[in-house]
Amino acid sequence: MNTPTTPVTPTTLEDGAFTLYDLRVEVVAPEGAKLYCNAKVGDYFELRGEMLHLPEGQGFSIYSLGALLPLLAAKQRPTDANDWMSTDAEVACPDPHCPSRFRITRTATRVFRHADTTAVVHPSKSSKKNP
Repeated sequence: MNTPTTPVTPTTLEDGAFTLYDLRVEVVAPEGAKLYCNAKVGDYFELRGEMLHLPEGQGFSIYSLGALLPLLAAKQRPTDANDWMSTDAEVACPDPHCPSRFRITRTATRVFRHADTTAVVHPSKSSKKNP
């Protein structure tokens, strides 16, 4: 799996920062293989933060996307080097007869702040005291 050269910085409770990877998901397949998911080798989308971006004029199967969605949030987060999420980059097409795979590549890092992503106050910032 390709990992960006930008180091992932640790999160801090002081500023509420956390880091996510941007992802590129690309269709790969053996040369000459017939694909049944209406994809073409090289089709891709990018995930930047929570926003999914497709190239103009290119679609992506909702069935393929449905199979990938549960993995994308995990792939966006820093993981231990021994975790399979860190080492396994290709996911099979959900159609058992389709030889295509989807290669998930971490492309860059992006820093977010807790307060910018949710209305829920972080427990460390809460003014409520336990009785």
